[in-house]
Amino acid sequence: MGFFRDLSKQAKRISDDREFLGFIKVIESLVSKVLSLAMIAVILVSVVDLIVYLWQDLFFQQPVGFFTTTVIKIFGFFLNILIALELLDNITAYLKNHAVQVELVIITSLVAVARKIIILDLEKVDGLELIGLAIAILALSISYLIVRFTNKSSHHDHH
Repeated sequence: MGFFRDLSKQAKRISDDREFLGFIKVIESLVSKVLSLAMIAVILVSVVDLIVYLWQDLFFQQPVGFFTTTVIKIFGFFLNILIALELLDNITAYLKNHAVQVELVIITSLVAVARKIIILDLEKVDGLELIGLAIAILALSISYLIVRFTNKSSHHDHH
């Protein structure tokens, strides 16, 4: 009987809106922390992977001392790590403010699209894909300007 009484007390506590919202905040915080740790692991493994890749490519491939892969491909690896760092920044900003930082998300998206353009093989891409990337950059850039302008004007209103 005591078990059911305790269970009903717990259910009553959770049914209280403030208690429930507090419970959701705890879950959000926990998930954000787990995502942060996972992203740190991804970044560290990516950096080690990049170092091993560069080391092998420079010293164990013919000709020694020159990149056998294109520098563009190597830039792609670097940009992947930068994108992962931006995502980690997004997660930690969320942990600090408990709100998604739209400006950071747009910047991360711009870096991701820029990475796509930097590593683009123009022989394998059709015009439609280029137009799509151009539209994505334009839309993200305009969004970034709007968010920046809005944030700047709201900061001036409060001071």
